[in-house]
Amino acid sequence: MKWGTHFDLANKKDRVEELEKTMEEPGFWDDPESSTAVVQETKKLKTVIERYETLCSDREDMLTLIEIGEEENDAELVEEIQSSLTAFEEQFEELRIETLLSGEYDKDSAILTLHAGAGGTESCDWASMLCRMYQRWAEKKGFQVEMLDFLDGDEAGFKSVTLQINGINAYGYLKSEHGVHRLVRISPFNAAGKRQTSFVSCDVMPDIEEDLDVEIADDDIRIDTYRSSGAGGQHINKTSSAIRITHFPTGIVVQCQNERSQHMNKDKAMQMLKAKLYMLKQQEQLDKANGIRGEAKEIGWGSQIRSYVMQPYTMVKDHRTNAEVSNVQGVLDGNIDPFINAYLAWITNKWMLSYLQRCR
Repeated sequence: MKWGTHFDLANKKDRVEELEKTMEEPGFWDDPESSTAVVQETKKLKTVIERYETLCSDREDMLTLIEIGEEENDAELVEEIQSSLTAFEEQFEELRIETLLSGEYDKDSAILTLHAGAGGTESCDWASMLCRMYQRWAEKKGFQVEMLDFLDGDEAGFKSVTLQINGINAYGYLKSEHGVHRLVRISPFNAAGKRQTSFVSCDVMPDIEEDLDVEIADDDIRIDTYRSSGAGGQHINKTSSAIRITHFPTGIVVQCQNERSQHMNKDKAMQMLKAKLYMLKQQEQLDKANGIRGEAKEIGWGSQIRSYVMQPYTMVKDHRTNAEVSNVQGVLDGNIDPFINAYLAWITNKWMLSYLQRCR
């Protein structure tokens, strides 16, 4: 099978032609939202095609180097070929992983919420560390990050924080992060220097922008207003513009304080609530629901998807895929792609196995 078939290259090129014809139509730019979406999709497809063609060119260059090395028996070329091969394998794997992002919501932006669990101040600090980790990761990907809501910890960090990460496939990547994250380290808040274990839950949902067919009765919700505040308790404004919506039938609570007005915060919070209710409905109807939000777990021992150990040794391990990285600081600085890639491969293989079993 040719590479182009694996990456569905022909269909991608056809889609680019179709989108470019759409952009040439009269009145295309009259709808900014629609035109922006078309431009972004075109740019994404062209980038994939360009990367594929670059890989093909790099492959031919390596084959040429190998032939030269064999003909001239040049040992010095071995190191250059090995370096080129390593870079090629990394780029190929990155592109291959992107082909796994084919879920219904994978292309959407993501809304990521962190809740500190068992561990008190330690867990609040851990939530702040994870928040920074995801912000750093998003910056490296070229995504835009907005902090929609947060609640400061009593002494440090966050009791909870919600980020909106804007970019194509942001949800497709970050759905791997849903679950409980466990930290083991020497406590900076304990004078005795004891080892402390902290837990934070991470909830990830797609930012579904289209108008969802979800009915919400007025009697089923309570809308509260409160003052927006900056990190560390610094007030952003003196009016109660932040919004909290509680949905009684499900217990879902959504909050937003990022927008400039109470009306805008209410609209955003309502959008988030509709998206969560829509996803719950999908969970009830389709087996694929676990790929959207996952199972609700208690924030504590035995429920973690990933452990970050800083003492007595250094290791980050994903308990679903068994992916491991020894450079903990590198991971906390945003290098979480090894875990994301391993999860996407793992969940795809798991789905394929389930499908084959149903076909028997």
